[in-house]
Amino acid sequence: MTEAAPHPSVEPHDGPRLRRLSPEGRQAQIAELVLNAGSVSAQELAEAFGVSVMTIHRDLDELQRQGVLRKARGAATAQPSGTFESNVEYRAKANIDAKRMIAQYACRHVEPGMSLILDDSTTALQMLPHLAELTPLTVATNYLTALNELARMRDIRVIALGGQYDVHHDSYLGTVCVDTIRSLRFDAAFLSTSAVREGHAFHQEDRIVAVKREMVEVVGRAHLLIDHSKLARSAMHRLLPIRRFESVIVDAGTPDSALATLREHDVRVDVAGPSEH
Repeated sequence: MTEAAPHPSVEPHDGPRLRRLSPEGRQAQIAELVLNAGSVSAQELAEAFGVSVMTIHRDLDELQRQGVLRKARGAATAQPSGTFESNVEYRAKANIDAKRMIAQYACRHVEPGMSLILDDSTTALQMLPHLAELTPLTVATNYLTALNELARMRDIRVIALGGQYDVHHDSYLGTVCVDTIRSLRFDAAFLSTSAVREGHAFHQEDRIVAVKREMVEVVGRAHLLIDHSKLARSAMHRLLPIRRFESVIVDAGTPDSALATLREHDVRVDVAGPSEH
């Protein structure tokens, strides 16, 4: 499927300013444009910044190396692929209404006094406003944004799952994080992932898979939170069979055919949102 390449949101009067940018400044502006638009062609970027397409391709190579975006068919895109997980800034905006509905529904599985572990997904992050109404709680996560928000909430004991900080995911990963999770036990876990196909959850990165698997191992019940876009994707690394989860929570935009396919794999599937299936 060809990825759309919308025009970058650069006003005409911005042209002279963009042409004076240093390479680092230009790359920062390119990243912002692509993260906001989703996809922008190299030709459009060259015109917007007043540089050659070759220069833009060098910029995109560097931004791809940093994990900010990827190059695809003459364009820069923040959208995921089988081996590329979108930057956390892009994921935080994508399908946000569906994520909010799923997160609100997921909180039905939370009661005061419980201990929870949340992954570094932008879907689980949307649970935080609702958790404030279910205190007291103990909540552990490796997601830095979530840790900062939790630290400001009353009657929530916060456990930071440390490790090596990864700016692309805004979270802590690696063996230190995995070892910390192994040393603890929780009542419930709430996770998301990049793709669900053929009865399994998948993710693009094996280091993310290692952390999520450990989270499922140390809880009584684990819940998988996925918006409908995850059901149309593929990713490289198999995480777990979806039957390992107590429930799979999807949004109301999920087609009936996809719901039927999920339910073939001996797992409870709940639909969040106003529609009933």
